[in-house]
Amino acid sequence: MVNSKKRASPKRAGRAKPAKSPTRLSSSKSPGRAKSLKPAKPARNRRPAKQPASEIPPVLAPVADAFADVRGVSRRRMFSSENAFAVDGKIFAMLTRGCFVVKLPKERVDDLVDAGKGTRFDPGHGRLMKEWIAVEAGALPWVALAKEAHSYVRRGNR
Repeated sequence: MVNSKKRASPKRAGRAKPAKSPTRLSSSKSPGRAKSLKPAKPARNRRPAKQPASEIPPVLAPVADAFADVRGVSRRRMFSSENAFAVDGKIFAMLTRGCFVVKLPKERVDDLVDAGKGTRFDPGHGRLMKEWIAVEAGALPWVALAKEAHSYVRRGNR
């Protein structure tokens, strides 16, 4: 024979049922159901108003000019910077903390890091990213790196 009584969970065992509030009234449409007199919550705007795009820093202007007319490329916000470039919604290059960061194949990143041309990108949580390299100004031509990264990300290699 199965016991049909429900057992109270340990968390609820010590809790008493709340007394019915005197602010509740019976609804004439559905007898037995109580209707709350609380005012309705105001609707929240889920998305804030879109901020106007900030100006492109002069050091990044050649990269922005190179991709100005390329189909599918847009500027996005990432890592608190509005200077990220994406192709079909996927980031391929960005300016973060004064470094130009691009996504390239792991082997290419390994070669560039071994040659001393850049460092693996750390987004701030202490884990270096294998396919991302951070390059200081003047270490490598940023436009050429951005075109290489664009080609890599556009092909969908990941």
